[in-house]
Amino acid sequence: MSAVVNPLQGQAQADLAALMSRRISDASLRKQYRLDQLFRHATRLFAFLVLALLAGILIALFIGGLSSMRTFGFGFFFSAEWNPVTEQFGALVAIVGTLTTSVIALFIGIPVSFGIALFLTELSPKWLRGPLGTAIELLAAIPSIIYGMWGLFVFAPVFASHVQPILKSTLGSVPIIGILFKGPPMGIGVLTAGIILAIMVIPFIASVMRDVFEIVPAVLKESAYALGSTTWEVVWHVVLPYTKVGVVGGIMLGLGRALGETMAVTFVIGNAHRLSASLMEPGNSIASALANEFTEAVGDLYLSALIELGLILFFITFVVLALSKLLLLRLARREGRTT
Repeated sequence: MSAVVNPLQGQAQADLAALMSRRISDASLRKQYRLDQLFRHATRLFAFLVLALLAGILIALFIGGLSSMRTFGFGFFFSAEWNPVTEQFGALVAIVGTLTTSVIALFIGIPVSFGIALFLTELSPKWLRGPLGTAIELLAAIPSIIYGMWGLFVFAPVFASHVQPILKSTLGSVPIIGILFKGPPMGIGVLTAGIILAIMVIPFIASVMRDVFEIVPAVLKESAYALGSTTWEVVWHVVLPYTKVGVVGGIMLGLGRALGETMAVTFVIGNAHRLSASLMEPGNSIASALANEFTEAVGDLYLSALIELGLILFFITFVVLALSKLLLLRLARREGRTT
């Protein structure tokens, strides 16, 4: 005899199943919400932790350099004297050396990096792109002290005996810029430090340029080629406008590396607190001055002057990054209006 199914009982079972499913769903949603809130607060904590560390470093540098600020005031920025014996300190030589070597590095590094990125993305055979790109990226992994030792023991002697005499005899007699190439060919100096920095920043800038060049849609380049454009015209009128934000970002990354580089510059810049218009003369930078003299600083004022140099380097880096960010925002805004 077949059992008779009660419709009311079946409806009750269905309602119970729906209620249990709803409860499970609500519990799952509450769990996901709690996890989402935990993730949000954790990431917010990490972000504020970075800001707190940044503020802590800034405050520590300010407090450490307070004695020098009170003693020398704004004259510290414009004085070229650095004499630990008489406790007379000025940051002008170090500031000029830092900015000059960084400008030389970018002046050399930007066109070379652009050529490398252009060759890898547009002209290189496919079988060569991978090994050559990897080799360039490996240059960024070489420690800076290795660059400094190579620059001092290998590059500087060759530069002094073969390159500097040619620069002095040719460009040294040119009006206005000739003063930059005066002086004895010693190998070490501001120009040598700038060239070593250029070699160091090229892998960073070239890698970023190559990556942003590769994201350009192939249809854009193919359309330009179909209209009869040359490779240079495609790069100049299609690739660069499409990737200008990334290119500027890569250049600023290289500039940040050049401004804060310590060991490589310390080996080849000469470490002389002397202001000279010639790029062949020894000079100094903020990072190299800190590396050379921080452990030998005797007296509170001497140590405070060095800490103030670190604060100045911090400020210079901050200004450079802020200006690069404003430039990127302006380029993005202009691109939006153009579109």
